[in-house]
Amino acid sequence: MSWDPYAALGLSRGADAAAVKKAYRKMAKELHPDVRPNDAAAEDKFKRATAAFNLLSDPDKKAKYDRGEIDADGQEQARFHSGHPFGGGGGRGGAGPWGQQTEFRTHNFNAGRQEPGMDGFEDLFSGLFGGGGGRGARRPQSARGQDARYQIDVDFLDAVTGKKQRLGMTDGKVFDVNIPAGVTTGQTLRLRSQGHPGMGGAPPGDALIEVRVKDHPIFKRDGDNLRMTVPISLTEAVEGAKIEVPTPMGRKNLSVPSGAKGGSTLRMKKLGIQKKDNPGDLYITLQIVLPEKPSSELKDFVKNWDQREEKPARP
Repeated sequence: MSWDPYAALGLSRGADAAAVKKAYRKMAKELHPDVRPNDAAAEDKFKRATAAFNLLSDPDKKAKYDRGEIDADGQEQARFHSGHPFGGGGGRGGAGPWGQQTEFRTHNFNAGRQEPGMDGFEDLFSGLFGGGGGRGARRPQSARGQDARYQIDVDFLDAVTGKKQRLGMTDGKVFDVNIPAGVTTGQTLRLRSQGHPGMGGAPPGDALIEVRVKDHPIFKRDGDNLRMTVPISLTEAVEGAKIEVPTPMGRKNLSVPSGAKGGSTLRMKKLGIQKKDNPGDLYITLQIVLPEKPSSELKDFVKNWDQREEKPARP
C-alpha cells in the first residue's frame, strides 16, 4: 500500500510549497536524530518526512504526484519502474520511508544535474541547526543546546531573606539554586549551562526556573516593605506596653506608646525584604481588641467615664 507524503508532513493534500517547507522545518526541529538521538520512532518519522519533502519540494514531481502520474515513491503509475524511486539513476540513498535508507543531508538524486528544490532543502537545514557544512555535509556542525524550563514554589520567608537550597526537578535533575532576597512570583532564575546538551561540541543551554512565591498567613509584601496586623488589649493601648511580635528574623520586642489608637501604624526598621544594600521595613498596624465578655467593672467604668460622650471623627 502506497503512503501519503502530505499526511507524513501533517498537511492536507495539495498544500503549496511554502506550507510543505514550513511543515518539514517544524518536524525536523522536533525529530532530527541530532535532537532525538537513539529514538527509533522519531528517526522513522523523520525519514518519512524527509522523503515526503524530497518529493513535494520538487515542483515537477509534486505536480505529477498531484495528477496521479507517480506514486509517493516516485514510481510511474502506468508501469513498474525499477531503479531509484524518484526515477533517477544512481543517486545515493533511497527516498522511501519503509526500510530504505534516507540520508539526513542534502544531495542530488539525479546524477549529472541539479535536483530542483534542493537549495531550499540545504538552506532549511542551515537555518535549523546553524550548520555551514555546505553540500555533502551529513550533520550540522554545531548548535547550542535548548534551554530547559522549570517552575518552583518558594516559601514566603525564603523570598524575604534569600536562601541557597538544593531543589529536585520533575525530570529528576537536581540543582543548587541561589534564591535572592526580594524574588517575586513570575521572576525567572537562570542557571548557566544547566539546560539540554549542545550538538557538535556546542555549549549546553541554560536552565530557566520560574518562581512562584507562596502566600504567608501573617506578612504581606508591599514593594520592599512588609506589613502585618497585631492585636493589642485595651490596657496596652491606654497605658502603652512592650509586646513581642513575629518578624522574618524571629520574634522581636515592639514598643506600643500609651494612648495608641486602633489602626495606627508602627515601623520596625530594616525588618522587611533583606536586600543587601537597602533592606525594607516592617510596618505593623495595631488592632485594639476588647475582651470577648467585658467584665462588670469595665462596663461600670465606661458607664461613669467622664469622656463617655466623646466620639471619634468619622468620615
